[in-house]
Amino acid sequence: MDKKTLVLGVIGADCHAVGNKILEYGLSEAGFNVVNIGVLSPQEDFINAAVETSAEVIMVSSLYGHGEIDCRGMREKCNEAGLNNVLLYVGGNIVVGKQNWDEVYEKFKDMGFDRIYPPGTTIETAVADLKKDLHIQ
Repeated sequence: MDKKTLVLGVIGADCHAVGNKILEYGLSEAGFNVVNIGVLSPQEDFINAAVETSAEVIMVSSLYGHGEIDCRGMREKCNEAGLNNVLLYVGGNIVVGKQNWDEVYEKFKDMGFDRIYPPGTTIETAVADLKKDLHIQ
């Protein structure tokens, strides 16, 4: 099987590195080629890395709560860069405060994200979704 490539990083002014490293390890162990752009990453860094590596997936994490602001317009920028088919995943503490999860989910769905994960989602869940979305047995 060809390894599927995904770009992983922490968006915006967020410097939470531990979860990022755990995700990188878990996704690599699951057989994915992980391009980790690290923390404090603007949308353009995710998109440029995805273009350069022909990534099938961009995985955005955010822990400081400003994911909603940091992710706005990302699907459109991906499309402009020719990444119309790239899958966009986002997870973590992606909004400020305690908000209704169904509403948060819909906000990110409306922004063009394919998978939206609440805090505490396991790597196994993301791996299962990746395999399903990328048609991996």
